[in-house]
Amino acid sequence: MGKITLRQAAAWCGGTVEEKYADVTFLGATNDTRTLQPGQLFVALQGVRDGHEFIDDAMAKGAAAVLCTRMVGDYPAIYVSNTRLALGEIARRERMRIGMQVVGITGSVGKSTTKEMVAQVLETTFRTAKTPANHNNDIGMPMAILGMPEDTQVAVVEMGMNHFREMAYLSRIARPDLAVILNIGTMHMEFLGSQEGIRKAKMEILEGMAPEGRVLLNGDDALLRSLEEQPTQPILYYGTDSSLNVYATDIKQGKMLRFTVHDDGGDSFPVRLHVDGAHYVSDALAAATVGLAMGVTPANIRNGLDAFRNMAGRQEVLEVGGITIIKDCYNAGPESMEAALKVLGTKPGRRIAVLGDMLELGACTSAEHYRVGRLAAEKSDLVFAFGPNADRVAAGCLTGGLEGYRAQAFTDKEKIIAAVKRTLKPGDVVLVKGSRGMHMEQIVDAIAADGKEKVGK
Repeated sequence: MGKITLRQAAAWCGGTVEEKYADVTFLGATNDTRTLQPGQLFVALQGVRDGHEFIDDAMAKGAAAVLCTRMVGDYPAIYVSNTRLALGEIARRERMRIGMQVVGITGSVGKSTTKEMVAQVLETTFRTAKTPANHNNDIGMPMAILGMPEDTQVAVVEMGMNHFREMAYLSRIARPDLAVILNIGTMHMEFLGSQEGIRKAKMEILEGMAPEGRVLLNGDDALLRSLEEQPTQPILYYGTDSSLNVYATDIKQGKMLRFTVHDDGGDSFPVRLHVDGAHYVSDALAAATVGLAMGVTPANIRNGLDAFRNMAGRQEVLEVGGITIIKDCYNAGPESMEAALKVLGTKPGRRIAVLGDMLELGACTSAEHYRVGRLAAEKSDLVFAFGPNADRVAAGCLTGGLEGYRAQAFTDKEKIIAAVKRTLKPGDVVLVKGSRGMHMEQIVDAIAADGKEKVGK
C-alpha cells in the first residue's frame, strides 16, 4: 500500500498523535520485531507478552512509528485504547482508499491451497496480491492488507476463524467482492458446537460484502447446498454435479491431476495440476470459478492452474535413503486427514501412516480419531499414532482390520521417532500428518536425518 501519515491513520482509527509527529509516514505494519522492516508501523499488541515492552527494540530496528495505548519514550506514535481494533480499522480504511477488488476465501479445509491457486489464476490477468501464510486472522489479515502494493488490482485474502463473530469482523475489514466458501467440516467444533454452527460462522463472511458482490459455494457440500437463509448476493455453485454453474468431468489421477471444467454457458476447457489427490479438484474448481467470474479467459485459467505448485509442508514429497516421505504437517482435521490417507493408499510399496492428533474437535474428538484409525487401517500397512488421542486411532485401526502390532499408539515424541526409525526400510512410503500444534515436522526431520545418515555410511 501507499505511505500513510500518522495524522491520517489516527483519524481513521480514532487515535491521537502529537502534532510534531503527525506528518511521519509508515509503509506496512507488524507486531513482531524479529521480522520488522524499516519504515513499518510497529503494533504493540497486548497478549501473553505486552507489545509495549518491545517498542524500544522496534524503533532501534527502524520502525517508522508505533501504535500503542500509552507513551513509552518520545517516539512517533498513535495512541489508541485498543491496538488490535485500531489496526483493523486502519486496514479497512486503506483497503477502501486503494479501491482494489478483494476475493475472500474461507472454509474448514483447503483455504491456503485455494488461495494460492486463485492467486495463480488471477495473476495471469491482474496485478494480484495475496495474504502470506498464516495471515488469516484478526491480526495477520489487516497487516497483510497494509503490506500489499498500492497498485494492487485484486487482493486474494484467506480468512480464518474459530469463534462466532470473528468472520464478521474480518469481512468488515476486507469487504470482499467475491466470497468463496469451500466446505463445512468439523474443525473448531470445540468452539462452534456443531457443523451447523460452523456454517453459521463461515456465512458471516457475507456481512461485510457489498450488495453487488457474488458468493461462490461448493455445491458438493450438502451444508452449502441447503442454506437456511439465502444471501442477497448472487450465488455461483461449483463442484462435480452437472447441474452446477461450474463443474468438473473426466477426472484422472496420475503424476498429474487432470479434469475438464464446464460452465453454465456451455463452454469447457481442460486443466491439469501438478498435485496428487482427487481432493484438489474442488480447490482448483473454486479457483477456476473465481477466474470465470472475474473475466479471466479459459486459456489463462488453464495456465494459472498449471503453474501452481503445492506449498511447503502440504503433501510435500521427500526422497531420502530409498524412502518416500509425504510431509503434510501444516494442519489436520478429519477431512484433510481422510484426503491424505486416500493419497497414501494409492502408493506402491509398504504404506506407513504416522498420524498426530487433530485439535479443536470438541465433543467429536474421540469419535473422529477412531474414524481416522478405521480409514488408516484400510489405506496403510502400518500406523503410528501420536498424541493424547493416539489410543483411539489405534483402536480404530484394530477394528478396521489391522493386526495389533501394526497399529501403535504413543504419547512421547522421542519414542514414536525411535519406533518409526527402527521400522523403515527402502521402498517404504511414509505419510506424516497432524495438526500444527503437534509439530509433526519434527518427526519428518528426524526420519530424513536418519535416512541421510544411512545413505552416507
